[in-house]
Amino acid sequence: MTRSADELVTDFCGRWTSPDPRELAGFFTEDAVFQNIPLPAVQGRAAIEEYIRDFLGNFEHLEFRVHRQVSMGDLVMNERTDVMRRPGGADIELPVMGVFEIADGRIAAWRDYFDMATITNAFS
Repeated sequence: MTRSADELVTDFCGRWTSPDPRELAGFFTEDAVFQNIPLPAVQGRAAIEEYIRDFLGNFEHLEFRVHRQVSMGDLVMNERTDVMRRPGGADIELPVMGVFEIADGRIAAWRDYFDMATITNAFS
């Protein structure tokens, strides 16, 4: 039995607490696009895996706390707080709005919208 787009995104977001870059990249289509708005987009599963690996290197723990999630067909949107712990540091709590487009049981596009100042201030 195939899972719904909603179930796929719920599973994907839950796996960030024990992240494996290859496993997370496996949720994407080969030609998927990921973008943290307003940063440049990342194109393709291999590039997304590399991006995830590099991103995870900045943190000792990461959690996606999904507060609300809605779906309509192959479109899923969630409101969440991404909690990121820097090595030896405090948690960074980032409010995020995520948009996921699903094709053939995989993520074809993922866009996250957030206030860049929150990240900039946490790393300054």
